[in-house]
Amino acid sequence: MDEKALEKILNIFSKEVLPLTEQGVSKGSKIFGAAIIKKDNLSLVVAETNNEIENPLWHGEMHALKKFYELDKNTRPKEKDCMFLSSHEPCSMCLSAITFSGFDNFYYLFPYTATNDEFNIPHDLNILKEVFKINDGEYNKENSYWKSQNLNLLIKNLSTSKKKNILDQLNEIKKKYQTLSNQYQENKDGNSIPLN
Repeated sequence: MDEKALEKILNIFSKEVLPLTEQGVSKGSKIFGAAIIKKDNLSLVVAETNNEIENPLWHGEMHALKKFYELDKNTRPKEKDCMFLSSHEPCSMCLSAITFSGFDNFYYLFPYTATNDEFNIPHDLNILKEVFKINDGEYNKENSYWKSQNLNLLIKNLSTSKKKNILDQLNEIKKKYQTLSNQYQENKDGNSIPLN
């Protein structure tokens, strides 16, 4: 993936996903968001955020899929023609939903370790370990269904002069997520999410 594509993806997080996440966190939901974009021109199809205060299954990815399938099927792009973007590495439920939906890829900003260590949300790693006996979140990241990619690694491997600008953009996004995470953690005891 080249620097223009990475810049476009980061812009989608900044301008589409994060504003929705700010609204969701202000209502008591977690910080997870997602977007579905077209592969050919990287235009936005749908963006969403976590809405667990309405339904504990509406993780960011699940809510994005819900909105995607509410689009008119005659104009909605095919899953294989789209890229699935996730703010955080998808939990086991969201991994399965992406798989069953037929997407052949997903890209994420924060790996499980960051979700656990930086954002104090351990459920993804705990469920993978307790239910599926997967230690350290080491599922098969490239398989016959899809390939997952950590956007941080793609950016780290850039060798262009724009790398610094992209890293600066990424760091701004990370700061906003940390601020939202702090807000969520301060107020989570007042929400009705089963696994908060």
